[in-house]
Amino acid sequence: MTAVDGVLFDIDDTLVDTRAAFGAALAAVAERYLPHVGADQHPALLATWRADANGHYARYTRGETGYADQRRVRAEELQEAFGGAPLGADGYDAWNAVFEEGFARAWSAHPDAHDVVHALLGSGLAVGALSNASVAYQTSKLERVGLDATVPMLVGVDTLGVGKPDPRVFLEACRRLGTEPDRTAYVGDELDVDARAAVAAGLLGVWVDRPGPRRVPVPDDDVAAARAAGVRVVASLAELPAALGLTAS
Repeated sequence: MTAVDGVLFDIDDTLVDTRAAFGAALAAVAERYLPHVGADQHPALLATWRADANGHYARYTRGETGYADQRRVRAEELQEAFGGAPLGADGYDAWNAVFEEGFARAWSAHPDAHDVVHALLGSGLAVGALSNASVAYQTSKLERVGLDATVPMLVGVDTLGVGKPDPRVFLEACRRLGTEPDRTAYVGDELDVDARAAVAAGLLGVWVDRPGPRRVPVPDDDVAAARAAGVRVVASLAELPAALGLTAS
């Protein structure tokens, strides 16, 4: 028997290839606002944006700042870090329009996403999404990549006013999914705010550690401690059914 009755998914860099979409958005931004930054430096732009070293997005998920505010500050920091001119209020609106157009246009599902969702549903499991962004914004991503009909967006930052790793959002997502926390898996690409936070909330935490650069460094000792705490680690969503104890039919 499988260990769970339901699976909750993170969206960004779990179901949707957000890293690639950020890369497309930042390439468009660089062309207009950082023309001196060559294509060979675009990976550094992407790494800087994703790392968010000053934790602005984390402040948003704690309800300490607004979504637009955190992005504006990060845009200004990126401009400064790569020798661009300050944006100011009016300049930021235009910058963000370029960023958002490139970002949304590049949204795509990871190649393994559709197959694993259908496999879980075919095994009788309930499936839904819990994300650290707004419900409407993440629903639009799921619609764009064709997962909205199979992965309902259940809980976002705007649902309770806070996001992961707060245990309340995991419990609310389980309630809406209709499963008990100890019979629910949470699957995400972040070891701390996804897998370990899920375990702390009483769920089964699954960390999707895909090959390639991580958003932030994760020491081997942290991975070992997470495994010891019950976190299951997979290299792709294709490994998820086996990690949950599902057998191929």
